[in-house]
Amino acid sequence: MAVLLTTGQAAAELGCAITTLRRLIRADVLPGLSHRGVRVMIPLDVVQAIQQRTYAPLHRFDAREIAVLRVDAARPVDEDDRTWIGYAPHLGAGHLLKSLRGWWRCDPASIAAAGLLPVTLSGYVVAVLTGLDTWQRNDQGRYAFPDARLAGYITDLAAPAMELTSARHDDRALAALLLGTRLQSHSGGAIAYVTPDTTAS
Repeated sequence: MAVLLTTGQAAAELGCAITTLRRLIRADVLPGLSHRGVRVMIPLDVVQAIQQRTYAPLHRFDAREIAVLRVDAARPVDEDDRTWIGYAPHLGAGHLLKSLRGWWRCDPASIAAAGLLPVTLSGYVVAVLTGLDTWQRNDQGRYAFPDARLAGYITDLAAPAMELTSARHDDRALAALLLGTRLQSHSGGAIAYVTPDTTAS
């Protein structure tokens, strides 16, 4: 019989805040969840699996710094071009790309130079955006990347199980390399910047 942990026990096992773990639960990337009244129970083996995820091998990329898009679990929005914002695999590739693209305060040239934008939820890479060579600027000094492609995304973080959605081989290779890995970053906004030699510390 599987050992089940409460969210508090699971967060303690992972060494993270309960709110951090709840983002993964709300995004529906953890398998085998069950409910006891209002409590969500998480299998111990799932917690151990995500605890053992390796760090993103950013040292393999020829870039001085790599931007990271930090997102929350998906929630509905009433906008002209999209109905969701944030991450959830049940949205499917088309809606997920729209939900992840936005207007950000960032250094667009740096993002374009790196050629990729890992998307993290609670410190794990759940999606990878590419096609970032061109950008637009709005009146608020925020930037968007209209040609961004969804290279791939995670459906199950514990396995990990992924969907490689781009037709381009280089996109798929990037996604396969990064999806499901750990990538910690710190920022007051949606975009953070990490340097390859510090991501595994």
